[in-house]
Amino acid sequence: MDSKQHPQSPSVNPIAMSNLAPSIIKAYSETEYYVTGENPFILQVGIFNETLMKVYKRFRADCGVFVTACNPLSQDVGETANAVNQSKLKSELDLRSLTYFNGFGKHPSGEWPAEPSFLVLGISLEASKVLGKKYDQNAVVWCGSDAIPELVLLR
Repeated sequence: MDSKQHPQSPSVNPIAMSNLAPSIIKAYSETEYYVTGENPFILQVGIFNETLMKVYKRFRADCGVFVTACNPLSQDVGETANAVNQSKLKSELDLRSLTYFNGFGKHPSGEWPAEPSFLVLGISLEASKVLGKKYDQNAVVWCGSDAIPELVLLR
């Protein structure tokens, strides 16, 4: 496959290829992705996260994904449906014996309710895409070995 065909090629603009409205992509990019627990931290798209790098070292991981099962296709389905969806995602992570941390995504404007989410360690970019699509998400936030979160559009 030459570089023009490769989905991660710099010559391919993933935003131009997306079916998502630019305003949705902008909102995802601006959202703060909170990882909760005893050592909480916040992931932001495009910004190196030293705490994430420390988490990688502690858990012998070199990548991860921030993912939710809430509000499929960015449609508000309500608290009950979101809780069911999130429970299914948690069960899948447990079944696959993946290391994960609870969290939530929240836009700084506060216009949307925070979405319960998980930071899942040791999951490849391709596996992250599959997981996000399985739960009808428009995007996931994937973090490579450089600990710089990136927005990965799925639609």
